[in-house]
Amino acid sequence: MFAARTLARTAARQGTQAVQRRSNQTVPRLGSEAEMEAEAIAHLRARVRRQKEIMEATEHSAEEELAEMWKWVKISAVVATPVCILSIIKDVLFVPHAHRGHGPMPDYMAIQVKEFPWECETCALFDLECWKKCRAEQAAEGA
Repeated sequence: MFAARTLARTAARQGTQAVQRRSNQTVPRLGSEAEMEAEAIAHLRARVRRQKEIMEATEHSAEEELAEMWKWVKISAVVATPVCILSIIKDVLFVPHAHRGHGPMPDYMAIQVKEFPWECETCALFDLECWKKCRAEQAAEGA
């Protein structure tokens, strides 16, 4: 019912243009072998003719395709640039950054399997407070 009403409205809007319905019949009707073969060939010719009409109606030149591609590249850049900038601003301003806390670490986090290969074997490379303490201890021992 709804499909018939939609089809009638579409036909009324289009005026005198004929409404082409698609057929999903692929098997010829029963008859003699020659009739069935002729009907199958007619179906194939009609489908090929319709496909050629579609291809001719939608044919584009390489220049048109290239222009369309660059149009969408520009649209994507215009949309993506503000989104990227806003997400960077959001991350910088509103997302807390995890840094190592100040003060001594708990014993379970200070486990060392082997000593470091520099003068203060227990200090991590960039642990400046530990380096200061180690050097002070070494200076006190040497004095």
